[in-house]
Amino acid sequence: MFKNIFSTRNMVKDSMVLGEIPSSRKAYGTSLRIALPSVVEMTSIALIQMVSIAMVGGIGPEAVAAVGLVGQPRMIFLALIFALNVGVTAVVARRRGEDDRKAARLCIRQGLILSFGIGVLMTVLTIFLSRAIMQLAGAQYDTIELATDYFRIVSMGLAVNAITMTISAAQRGIGNTRVTLVVNGAANIVNVFFHFMLIDGRWFFPEMGVRGAAVAMLISGFVGMALAIASLFKRDAYLKIRRTDSWRIDMPTMRSIAKVGGNSIFEQLCVRIGFFIYARVVASLGTAAFATHQIGMQMMNLSFTFADGIAVATTALVGQNLGRNRPDLSIMFGKIGQRMALIVSVFLVAFAVFGRHWFPTFFTDDPDILIGAAQLFLIMAAILPFQTSQLIMAGSLRGSGDTRYVALTMLITVALVRPLSSVLAVFVFNLGLAGAWYAIIVDQGLRLVLLYERFVRGKWTKIKL
Repeated sequence: MFKNIFSTRNMVKDSMVLGEIPSSRKAYGTSLRIALPSVVEMTSIALIQMVSIAMVGGIGPEAVAAVGLVGQPRMIFLALIFALNVGVTAVVARRRGEDDRKAARLCIRQGLILSFGIGVLMTVLTIFLSRAIMQLAGAQYDTIELATDYFRIVSMGLAVNAITMTISAAQRGIGNTRVTLVVNGAANIVNVFFHFMLIDGRWFFPEMGVRGAAVAMLISGFVGMALAIASLFKRDAYLKIRRTDSWRIDMPTMRSIAKVGGNSIFEQLCVRIGFFIYARVVASLGTAAFATHQIGMQMMNLSFTFADGIAVATTALVGQNLGRNRPDLSIMFGKIGQRMALIVSVFLVAFAVFGRHWFPTFFTDDPDILIGAAQLFLIMAAILPFQTSQLIMAGSLRGSGDTRYVALTMLITVALVRPLSSVLAVFVFNLGLAGAWYAIIVDQGLRLVLLYERFVRGKWTKIKL
């Protein structure tokens, strides 16, 4: 049974095979070679975020809640960049498969033009509207000032973040996840260092509290951007940028990016608005409940990174093999990603169950919050298998350019089902914070069903970019 599930020979129907199918050892090795650096990179980001929240948690629950309130509004403003980068990854991966290096390099230059322009616009908007946005996000009287200050400072780096994210997206498209590992790893180390120095004021650094955490994020963003840009000027870089390169708008390339990224804009807006409404519902339960929720979300984000790292490899390999006119291998690598995610989910569920009492102690010593967080971890154990699997399905479809279906799925599940379910659970059935997390189970389960059905039908293998 184990061999039937995990063998590459059983992943593609005989009628769909167009050439040699690599051995299981070789195929899994190819996926792992791309996935492992990405998993390490994203896990390190999640761990750094956890350490940052833990450091801020020393100030008090209000500080944890204030930092947590900034998360979704910031992601809404970055939604256009996320969408753009889905297009950049898919197009670069396809050009890599076609062995068209010139077109791949042109794609990243066009992507950088767009990301920088969008980033500057988002920076201006967020700086001037920060307080109003935090009020809309549900900031209470005890968190509004902290949240506004934090949001205003981190927003100064949105354009910087946009450039780094676009370069990383292009590097992932060619399967070069080691570059993004180095970029984000170094930035995270800088982030932790300045968190340590600026929150409590160590050595000759001033004590800045929550503002110090925001400044640390800003500094680390500039470090990440510098390293990301440097990766494009290496002599042997596949996506090398030269001083003589043209930076004029190239409409055919823009259209290719927009074909994929345009649908992803809709997807990202659905996701971010849905998450924003959901976070607003949780925030209405009070500062203590929202702080408890933020601790639970740290574990959710950590588990997310494992599956998302595998999804990155799946997206790249699906796109590259479609570029080589081998849709059979694209299907195979999509299914390999599913199998890998299945194994990961088993360990994550065990960690959530057995770590539910000691893991939250890294963030607070409040007994009521610790009891609530332990309850959330049990609910999380039911969520994780759905989450890991649906991320791989979505990654496969994005790699092919089938972002319209992914966007519609996100509209139904994240923008409609999750907020409505949370409103019913919290305000109608009075289930409190646990009810809001039951809504995540409904969202993730339905999302997996819709994405899996699309993947199995195989229409995504015929999309042209």
